[in-house]
Order: sequence, then structure tokens, then C-alpha cells
Amino acid sequence: MKVLVIGSGAREHALCRALSLDPDVTALHCAPGNAGTEPVAQSHPVDALDGAAVADLAARLEADLVVVGPEAPLVAGVADAVRERGIACFGPSKEAARLEGSKAFAKDVMAAAGVPTARSYVCASPEEIDTALAAFGAPYVVKDDGLAAGKGVLVTEDLDAAREHALACGRVVIEEFLDGPEVSLFAITDGEAVLPLQPAQDFKRAHDADEGPNTGGMGAYSPLPWADPKLVDEVLETVLQPTVDELRRRGTPFSGLLYAGLAITSRGVRVIEFNARFGDPETQVVLARLKTPLAGVLYNAATGRLADQPPLRWSSDAAVTVVIASHNYPGTPRTGDVIEGLDEFASDDSRTWVLHAGTRRDDDGRVVSAGGRVLSVTATGSDLAKARERAYAGVARVRLDGSHHRTDIARAAAEG
Repeated sequence: MKVLVIGSGAREHALCRALSLDPDVTALHCAPGNAGTEPVAQSHPVDALDGAAVADLAARLEADLVVVGPEAPLVAGVADAVRERGIACFGPSKEAARLEGSKAFAKDVMAAAGVPTARSYVCASPEEIDTALAAFGAPYVVKDDGLAAGKGVLVTEDLDAAREHALACGRVVIEEFLDGPEVSLFAITDGEAVLPLQPAQDFKRAHDADEGPNTGGMGAYSPLPWADPKLVDEVLETVLQPTVDELRRRGTPFSGLLYAGLAITSRGVRVIEFNARFGDPETQVVLARLKTPLAGVLYNAATGRLADQPPLRWSSDAAVTVVIASHNYPGTPRTGDVIEGLDEFASDDSRTWVLHAGTRRDDDGRVVSAGGRVLSVTATGSDLAKARERAYAGVARVRLDGSHHRTDIARAAAEG
């Protein structure tokens, strides 16, 4: 199978790494890719938001499967353009990707499907915003209706800050605060059958102890030793399958990766948000534990044959990933800094590896920072404590001027 992965982040590097380990993958390409994907996938320049350009590239490469990584190309309809060329594509249509592209649309789908979620108001005027904020009270949860790279949500006790964020968003969803720990659960679907993966937990805040501003994610771990063993089955029954069924009923079937961000509240499981693609950094740890070859699973979903997919096989090992971010992230990040220490990761070490997010090669061939989240150092171990130890030992090898990372990823779960 010839596979083309679209995107340039650590999620796409994780996908490429997993696909490169699949014996059925005979050729692997990534567009545009980054400095880390180069050793495992051939890079190609492409505008990932240009459906025609992506489809042309896939046809030229004679790709059997295209995997669209990021949300923006999906919302822009790139998967539709690829499928129109007769090429199998893992990723939802433009219409179905509205589940992530519009928080208001997602709320409407959940209401129709009977999916448990936070009570909310969709607001488009200062008067509606003030009414909603007063109705729920603190802590205030304010979400930009559109895509915001994981940084469009503000949770604050400060009414003025909540109102300012809401006004800056334009159309906004304001909802009740959900208590309890958060869980990320991915599911692969062909629009009918739904195949859940293993749950993970990520860390959104920039600094230790969940301090600082919201980010796209500073680390993650899997499995969740504290979670109810029945959690995946419950979410499949009450959240994932009803949502897929409702979208199919509407004539916009969702085929691809359905990501449910969940809160385990005192009143039960509630959906915080849906995403229409693999999450970053959770993908790094979930795929690290998946033993079933990835390409066939994605191909079965893309071709409507997921019901024929045998049960997935998982490693009993734990996985931890720690994000190394550039100076000033999640503000305007500094880029162009040389990254040192990458050659200290042995190519034959199957326990610790580096996934590139915001990197590129400069004119001298050096790997330099090219974004806010620069690297995801990922490790596995017999338990979370061991995986965490290896991941942080890997972080210590990396030298990037001005960088920062959290030191508490998976600590509480490992200490149990």
C-alpha cells in the first residue's frame, strides 16, 4: 500500500512512524512534512488547505490511501477533493468536519442524538453574551465557535476576562463548567461501524499544576489507571455511536477519526468537545501502544469496511509524551533556534523517541525550531512511572534555547 499523510506536526510524525512500521506499507509520503518525518516518509511541498493540489499530489504518487492529519484541511474540504479523484481518504467530509469546525453545530448534533454534554448558549451579540455569563456564573467557560488550534477556549473566574474573550470571538458558545477529570477518547469510524481506541489524558495548560494559559497540549499519557474499566464501552454506547448515527441520518456521514473530549463529572460522563481528527499530543501515546498494523485499519475505515476489521491489539505497556515548546509559547513563539541533542536518541531504541512538531532544516542542514510546540519526546515502559522516567530522560537530552516544558506530565497517575 502506498500512503500519503497530509500535515506537518507531531501528530503527522506519529502517524508516519506507525505507518512505517506496518509491513503492508510499501511507500510512505508526507506533505509537507517536517524535519522529523524525512527519515521515514518522503516529503513533498504542498498547500495542505488546497484540495485540488493535495488530490493532484496523491494521484501523481499513485497513493492507495491519503490520511489527512490536521483539522483545517478537513474543514476546508480536502478529503472531499481526494475522494472525488477516486482515491481512498481517511478523514471526514467538509460537512461532517463541522463537528469540529463549529461548536454550535456540534451542540446541535449532540442535542439531536441525546449525547450528554454541558448546557450552553450560542451567542452573537454583547447582550446575549452578558445574559449567558450571568446565567451560568463562575467559573466561566467561553468557546470560540470556529477553529482556534486548541486555544479558543477560556475558563476563568474573571467576568471581565470572560466577556472580553467572548466579544473577541464574534460567534461564541458559553456553557456551564464541567467538574471532574478530563479524558480523550479516539474512535475510528466508516460512518456506520465505530471502533474506539484506548483512552488518554492530555495537559492543556502551559505550566505545572495546570497553571498558565491554554495551549494545544503540553503532554499526554495512556493508559489511565484511575479510569473505570467500563468507560470505553459506556462512551461508545452513549456518545460515539449515537453521534455517528445522527450524522448519517442527516445525510452527512462521518468517516475518519472522531475524537471525544470528555469530562468525568459527578453526574456522569459529559462531552466537552468533538474533534474531527487525531488529537495532538494524545496521538503520540495512543499509537505508541497500538500493536495492530495501522494502515489496514485506516484503509478499512476509508473504504466502508470497518465491520470486517478484527479487534485491535494493544500493548500492556504505558506511554508518556512530553512537549518541548519554544520561547514564549503559547504567545507568539520565537523560531529559528537550533535544536541540539537529537542525535543522542539511538535509532535502535524502541522505548524512547522524538516526534517533531514545529521543526525545519535551515540552509546549513541544521534542525531548527519552526513553531510553538517544537518536539514531543515519547517513551514507553512497563508502567507509567517507567515510561515517565524514560520520557523525561529524553527531554533532558534536548537543547533548545529558551524552550520550556511541563515537569508533571502523568506524575499524579504514576504515583497513583
